[in-house]
Amino acid sequence: MLIYKIFRAPEWAALQAEGQTLGAPVDLADGYVHFSTAAQATETAAKHFAGEDGLVLLALEADRLGDALRWEPSRGGALFPHLYRELRLSDVLWHRELPLVDGQHRFPEQMI
Repeated sequence: MLIYKIFRAPEWAALQAEGQTLGAPVDLADGYVHFSTAAQATETAAKHFAGEDGLVLLALEADRLGDALRWEPSRGGALFPHLYRELRLSDVLWHRELPLVDGQHRFPEQMI
């Protein structure tokens, strides 16, 4: 199953440069890297990145993250994937720009 991480361009650039990251400021504050499923990603973008352009969507295979990935309740009790280790560039299967079009983030068709 693919899971997704939304990064701002500087966060993505830092991951590319360093090869690993503990995540965005919210991830550092919470102590784990936040992810979303395909069904959750649109709401995540709307809630946490409303109106932001220059975002990058990362796709990762959940099964490859091992025991460091935990499914925990969040919004409305839904289970969200949380990574309790650094996110490695080698974990990323693909990335795509997440453009803002008419106030909404346009997600890639391969997620649907």
